[in-house]
Amino acid sequence: MKAQVLYGIGNIKLTNVDEPVPRKGEALVRVMCCGICGSDIPRIYKSGAHNMPIIPGHEFSGVVEKCKDKPALVGKRVGVFPLIPCRECSQCRAGHYEMCENYDYLGSRSDGGFAEYVAVPIWNLVPLPDDVSFIEAAMLEPMSVAVHSIKRSGLLDKKGKALSDCRERNIVICGLGTIGLLTCRFLLDAGYEKVYVIGNKDIQKEKFILMGGKPEDFCDVRYKDPIAFVMSASNNRGADNYFECVGRPENIEQAIKCTAPLGTLMLVGNPASDMELKKDTYWKILRKQMTLLGTWNSSYEGRGGRKKKTDDWQYVIDHLSKLKADSLVTHVFDLEHMSKGLDIMKRKSEDYVKIMVKMV
Repeated sequence: MKAQVLYGIGNIKLTNVDEPVPRKGEALVRVMCCGICGSDIPRIYKSGAHNMPIIPGHEFSGVVEKCKDKPALVGKRVGVFPLIPCRECSQCRAGHYEMCENYDYLGSRSDGGFAEYVAVPIWNLVPLPDDVSFIEAAMLEPMSVAVHSIKRSGLLDKKGKALSDCRERNIVICGLGTIGLLTCRFLLDAGYEKVYVIGNKDIQKEKFILMGGKPEDFCDVRYKDPIAFVMSASNNRGADNYFECVGRPENIEQAIKCTAPLGTLMLVGNPASDMELKKDTYWKILRKQMTLLGTWNSSYEGRGGRKKKTDDWQYVIDHLSKLKADSLVTHVFDLEHMSKGLDIMKRKSEDYVKIMVKMV
């Protein structure tokens, strides 16, 4: 089969490799679409993957081609939860599979979706409703990450509904990549009205408005001071909930200054470097009695059994028809020309939100 293989840092090539042979408990998935995640760029060009050579790509969807253990799955359209838990550590036993202490991961530790075929554990397969496209299904992973941060922030009750003060609560999202925009969309969909965003590109504003945001609720840091913007929008109170989706020290400082007393700061962005806080900024955390939270990945319960699932992936599927998530896709390349998408993201040579690799 054809695959984009990462042989070493900066060395990714379209290569003919052996088609994977699924082991017991696995299915062979023919990949239809695979999104390029922002984390793929440093993995490919800066830090490398945990194991190399490797086929990157963890946001993918496809069709089950072979499955000896469950032949009924053959031909089924599926999304894929890319984290493979050990099922034995304390976090796994508690059902927190996303925090597994000994996990494997498709696309960073094992071969992933920038290929024609992937061997995937049956437990990780997410059957798709008929009205979900393969492009939408390839975005289930980032959508679930966005939902996870919202749930961890306490903004959805046990029934998945917004809090009673959803019309009055000031919410700020800084960083309007795919995760930031999806976080915004889920919050607006849940009923939150005062959702303010901080970005730095015209296309981000365009997508924010497309997803239901108001033009005046977008702060373009090229022209406006974000702290002054947040304080003005919140009547000088600050954000009751602040989502930091960038991962740079200066953005953490900004977030702490913008978060209201007794407010909650949710850290979402992967760190771009070591983090340092000024003494005065640290004091603000204490004196405001802020809640500081972190999030990583998304909750997933597997898809076996008859019990209705309550994880982040099910929440996304239940709300998918209203989200227009595929509208965030700005570029589509085939596997052979995927390097063009990687180059756009690496050099930021064009405006983009989500770049998708489509196999057929």
